[in-house]
Amino acid sequence: METYSYAFVLAGFVVGLIVGLTGVGGGSLMTPLLIFGFGIKPALAVGTDLLFAAGTKFGGLLNFARKRIIPWRVVFSLIAGSVPAALLTLALLHKLGTSNPDVQHAITSTLGVALLLTAAATLYKAIRGPLRLQQSQALAEDATVEQSPHPLLPILFGALIGVLVTLTSVGAGAIGVTVLMLLYPQLPLPRIVAADIAYAVPLTLVAGLGHASLGSVDVPLLFTLLAGSLPGIWLGSRLVTRTPERIIRSALSLLLAWAGSKLVLI
Repeated sequence: METYSYAFVLAGFVVGLIVGLTGVGGGSLMTPLLIFGFGIKPALAVGTDLLFAAGTKFGGLLNFARKRIIPWRVVFSLIAGSVPAALLTLALLHKLGTSNPDVQHAITSTLGVALLLTAAATLYKAIRGPLRLQQSQALAEDATVEQSPHPLLPILFGALIGVLVTLTSVGAGAIGVTVLMLLYPQLPLPRIVAADIAYAVPLTLVAGLGHASLGSVDVPLLFTLLAGSLPGIWLGSRLVTRTPERIIRSALSLLLAWAGSKLVLI
């Protein structure tokens, strides 16, 4: 059992390191790792990972808040859609029960689709991200860059991500950033990343606490994973400027596509 605990700490460290290096959401990595690598049931893996994500992203939220680069108008628009959608999804899970075989199958299938979408989003960021950063460096931080061409679209996409995150713990990372890049084409990339982390904290916290009320959170496992992930994120964030980002993101997209395909075919 002690050796197994070390394996969970190591898993947390590796996922934290990758998140720090690439910004890819921990859910898209940790949840399939818990399912395939440790044989944990999908609902328990999702619930535990949601609170794992809330804890790790909170540190990023504080960092971005100190730098004053969070576009709060964007964040509140996404929260307006994502949190109510998460609550409705949790109510449905309460009614059906996470031990229901149909619910388990729905979670694994949706998780597979979410991983495939994350793989595509990660590859898009690998290609488009650096170019966008160069283009946005000259933009002034005025209010117009925080306005979407269609005001209801952020709420709608926030709702879709809220459902996806609550069911699978995946979606608030690479998918969220890609959606923000499309909805706010003039918003500089650092502020997009800050917005993605800021709205993901309340979303993953609400969804995670909802799963805890369903009994689908392993608290000892959660703290063991955090013990590894926090040092990993700290190290990754300091090595990020020394690593070939496009190569790492491209390799990750292939890994996520493989895991997603496997879950869809279960």
